[in-house]
Amino acid sequence: MSDIDYPYHFSGQGRTASIDYESHIRDLIEQVIFTSPGERVNRPTFGSGILQLVFAPNSVELAGTTQFLVQSSLQEWLGDLIQVSAVEVESIEERLNVTVRYLIRRTQQERVDQFSR
Repeated sequence: MSDIDYPYHFSGQGRTASIDYESHIRDLIEQVIFTSPGERVNRPTFGSGILQLVFAPNSVELAGTTQFLVQSSLQEWLGDLIQVSAVEVESIEERLNVTVRYLIRRTQQERVDQFSR
């Protein structure tokens, strides 16, 4: 069984594009990380809100806050699908890099994925 790919688009056959389960989980993590609370009409608290922190002055406190925001948001919204082991956040000029280490509960597969904006 396959899941809908994110962002939504059509495949070469003109159907909704689909992907495997592990890639779908990665897409869900990306949505949680880069969605700001208030963007989703029926889920006003969905997301981590870290895009608002990109232009804040870099500091140890900011890095810790960002890691906490990401980890707590992933736990809240995807806690039944994944178990987060570690979150690393790096802000370089206008770019935000997030590395997430996690275990997919259904398959017991450990993964490390990087996300950037």
